Amino acid sequence: MTRVKRGNVARKRRKKILKLAKGFRGSHSTLFRTANQQVMKALRNAYRDRKKRKRDFRRLWITRINAAARQNGVSYSQLAGLMKKANIQLNRKMMAQLAVLDPTSFTKVVELATQSTK
Repeated sequence: MTRVKRGNVARKRRKKILKLAKGFRGSHSTLFRTANQQVMKALRNAYRDRKKRKRDFRRLWITRINAAARQNGVSYSQLAGLMKKANIQLNRKMMAQLAVLDPTSFTKVVELATQSTK
């Protein structure tokens, strides 16, 4: 079998990996083999955490809504049920924004939800 000289193909591949590894500490950004391992690990983590970010934000919003709801005398789960019965269709992100930036409006939403069931 004839010898294949990989020349610019191999160089391009290695440069691409080392470019992705810029900013990594120590030999993780300079030596190809360790850089390759770290880049693969970083890409795996990035893929996983793109999915996880959505869960994390939802948890944060629920925590904020719960804290604000308890200041108004109801728990998060009670508020969610009341809002569903009152047909108030505000998503968690918007409710959390109201709770943090405009507590008076949040209080009005809670009152509206509690009044509609009585």
